[in-house]
Amino acid sequence: MATDTVPVAAQPAGAKNEDTPRGFAFGITAYLLWGVLPFYLKAVAHLPALEVLAHRAIWSVPIAGLVLIILGRTGDVKTAIRTPRMLGMACVTAAFITANWGIYVWAVSNGHAIDAALGYFINPLFSILMAALVLKEKLLPMQKAAIGLAVVGVAILTWGSGGLPWVSLALTFTWGFYALFRKTLPIGPNQGFFLEVLLISIPMLPYLIWLEATGQGHFLNGVGYDAALLAFAGIATAVPLMIYANATKLLKLSTIGIMQYIAPTMIFLTAVFIFKEPLSGIKLTAFVFIWSALAVYTLAMLRELRSR
Repeated sequence: MATDTVPVAAQPAGAKNEDTPRGFAFGITAYLLWGVLPFYLKAVAHLPALEVLAHRAIWSVPIAGLVLIILGRTGDVKTAIRTPRMLGMACVTAAFITANWGIYVWAVSNGHAIDAALGYFINPLFSILMAALVLKEKLLPMQKAAIGLAVVGVAILTWGSGGLPWVSLALTFTWGFYALFRKTLPIGPNQGFFLEVLLISIPMLPYLIWLEATGQGHFLNGVGYDAALLAFAGIATAVPLMIYANATKLLKLSTIGIMQYIAPTMIFLTAVFIFKEPLSGIKLTAFVFIWSALAVYTLAMLRELRSR
């Protein structure tokens, strides 16, 4: 998660702005898979977060590559690799998504799933703020109100905990900047994902080899259960994203915008009722402000789309 999603704004060019039953099925499936991802991350919580992150990238490469071969889109990746500017942009997006994945893995593994949910709830609001500051898009009054409510929520958390909610903000910032730069990368979502995990794997593969060679790794040197969990990291990472990439082509932008709350809502409920993470009154109050901000943001988005 996200939730490990692609930017909502990055809907593929030429995609029809209409809902289809197939697109709805794809979208629901992707967000439900992201919503249950914390269960997998809890299963690997006894493993180092960096090792889990490395396996997420490396095992995603063959899965994403196979999809591109089936789709016949490997040529796009070859073009990107041969284009220095495009390759440099992909390195930037790969760096941001690596940081986002790493923080998310650590957060769920160390009892901060509620904070992770908050970060992904704030994401869309941070994205419209970035659009205003960087892309000079004009903010609607209701969008300004939504951002203001979110700022109040973060301020309450900061006051209540005696410091910034760094896990939530780190997830928000890394994903927000990833979304911003990913929008400018002229390559499709499936091709871009393959290129990113390929680039991430370049430093991660030597790291894993070193871990195994020194007896610190958990794939070859660990029990079979750990090896299976680490190998599954590729499926847990790549499959929802590939499904989502197809959903964006078959759904309205407004539908995708509303669906994006499914995963953090599931993460929040899982953290509170299954993982039994403490939910203080201060944190709950902050969530109320964030949820109110999202309600205002969604209403503004729907009104704008209706007027268009």
